[in-house]
Amino acid sequence: MSETPPPEPAPTTAAERAATAEEHARLAEGALVRADDIVAGYFPGVDILRGCNFYLRDGEIVGIIGPNGAGKSTLLKALFGLIPVRRGTVTLRGDDITAAPAHVLVRKGLGYVPQTRNVFPSLTIEENLEMGIYLRPKQFEQRFAFVAELFPLLGERRKVKAGALSGGERQMVAMGRALMMDPSVLLLDEPSAGLSPMFQDEVFIRCKKINAAGVSIIMVEQNARRCLQICDRGYVLDQGRNAYTDTGPNLMHDPKVVELYLGTLAGSREQKRN
Repeated sequence: MSETPPPEPAPTTAAERAATAEEHARLAEGALVRADDIVAGYFPGVDILRGCNFYLRDGEIVGIIGPNGAGKSTLLKALFGLIPVRRGTVTLRGDDITAAPAHVLVRKGLGYVPQTRNVFPSLTIEENLEMGIYLRPKQFEQRFAFVAELFPLLGERRKVKAGALSGGERQMVAMGRALMMDPSVLLLDEPSAGLSPMFQDEVFIRCKKINAAGVSIIMVEQNARRCLQICDRGYVLDQGRNAYTDTGPNLMHDPKVVELYLGTLAGSREQKRN
């Protein structure tokens, strides 16, 4: 039985795009992080994001889901200044950060955890976390204590080299390091990817605790159902554009989203396991 093909990304006409942009502008007013009609990609002339809108309000967890190649990780990298935005704007607290480099955004309160190569295996847990606060070394012990409350394992094993840790434990180190600079926004790129079911559960539990501690979260996830369970709102990307956006619970129970995206994503994960 063939898979149901995903729909053409909405909106598709100029009138629909204009109406969607107007609605986005209304909803995104006063947002903590906001992206308006951004076009971005890795190579000249090859656009991965093709007019993408996004916003995050203070205190929210917002999830970004969609099929492989939809532009999810590209959106995170565009927000964090890792790839050039060729059109549109990105703002943080109303300030234009579209062209700001990543190290400037760290100072402004953004933290980023990439999907791969996110720890230094030859360094201890403590040394990895020191790398996360190199701009404010005098605050290390204070921030380490905060991170160790969220991730007790990091405090208990602070002298253990990251290379000796499991994949799930390394993910905790990566998330902890991103928190060392006391960010107001944490960007997570597929934090549960490749982890055992136990550590996947642990990642989502820790995300809720991080959020409860005052950090807003933007999360890209292939584990779409679990992501939407903890998210205040979610975006479904398809072919570099917004296909759907709603609250996490509404997206989880939307028949079209379930049929066209959640079932497909669950099936792709099952194939990877087998």
